[in-house]
Amino acid sequence: QVQLVESGGGLVQAGGSLRLSCAASGRTFSSYAMGWLRQAPGKEREFVAAIAWSGAITYYADSVKGRFTISRDNAKNTVYLQMTSLKPEDTAVYYCATSTGRIALSASGYANWGQGTQVTVSS
Repeated sequence: QVQLVESGGGLVQAGGSLRLSCAASGRTFSSYAMGWLRQAPGKEREFVAAIAWSGAITYYADSVKGRFTISRDNAKNTVYLQMTSLKPEDTAVYYCATSTGRIALSASGYANWGQGTQVTVSS
């Protein structure tokens, strides 16, 4: 089973940027599609971005398309989320997770969640 640890969250002003990292343990990391999801207070966990095991295919939620970029380095067992032009509505706890199969576009398609990292965007 893959264990995941997110980092890189913090407080940033609107319009700023952050890069989140998700370090995975286990030799099977490269065989999983990976995703980033987020959960704001009082809201359900929502899909943000996903990447295939090879890195060749990516998907984004409409709300982040053109602003966020997901990538992975299988040699380092790490997946990244580069976030630019941040908005106050991006404030949430961000989680990375392994897909249960192919790329998933909803939280139900993921397992092996990390503990999350807080992103706060001030206006």
